[in-house]
Amino acid sequence: MSDRTRTLFLLAPAILVIGGLFLASLALGLVRSFGYLPAIGLTDPTLGAYRAVLTDPAFLRSLGLTLWIALASTAIAALIALGAALLLRQTFPGRALALFLFQLNLTIPHIVGAIGILYLFSQSGSFARLAHATHLITTPADFPALVFDPYAIGIILTYVWKEVPFIGLILLARMQTIGADYEAVARSHGATRGQAVRHILLPLLMPSLIGASALTFAFSFGAYEIPALLGASFPKALPVLAYQSFTDVDLTSRPEALAMAIVIALIGAVMLAIVFSHQTRTDDADR
Repeated sequence: MSDRTRTLFLLAPAILVIGGLFLASLALGLVRSFGYLPAIGLTDPTLGAYRAVLTDPAFLRSLGLTLWIALASTAIAALIALGAALLLRQTFPGRALALFLFQLNLTIPHIVGAIGILYLFSQSGSFARLAHATHLITTPADFPALVFDPYAIGIILTYVWKEVPFIGLILLARMQTIGADYEAVARSHGATRGQAVRHILLPLLMPSLIGASALTFAFSFGAYEIPALLGASFPKALPVLAYQSFTDVDLTSRPEALAMAIVIALIGAVMLAIVFSHQTRTDDADR
């Protein structure tokens, strides 16, 4: 029995339980998104909820905002993580401490980070008060709106703060697997350090970077708590809009809420499927 087969065999019970619960919930949500809710008299499946959602300007604005949050936070986090990983792979005094501090906030929940962003960057937060005390602004209200703003800057800052060490540690682990031999060979043939990193190391890191970024995108696209705490009242991030629709006292709006949830899940699944397909083709080409 190969190591992969043994690992899958050991994980099978947990995968079956978690996967079964997930797939059952997804199937139930999909059925109800078609308007099948016998408890409230809806027994004829239709695509009405999807038509209503996909033609609703509020939904389209929320979709655009959510895509912006996920893309911006993922791109910024990936770039910072790549730079940090390249730096932390070097040997220098205090590297162990730097590595510890780099991964420290992996243990901190997202909601705690969001509260920190709220206290620091809101117009009544610490930075606004400090700017007012040093006469950089007339009143704290003159501080730039970085929280509850239409560009979701506070939300993006939270995701970047949280996801940089996640991506960075994946890249550091990949660097350890690659080793220094490839770069050493390139240097022995006249390549500079920068050329070795650009033409040898970065292409080898790219599959791991893309995979970690895809997971970050899928999470930030579907997460609810951070946009609910730091987001503007309009437009709302798509998970917040879906949740508010789902908890509406009018139960006839529930199919539309579930249709939004299915759209969120579908976009995340498509992103992960594209990345997985790309990495599979890359692995096949390497063989």
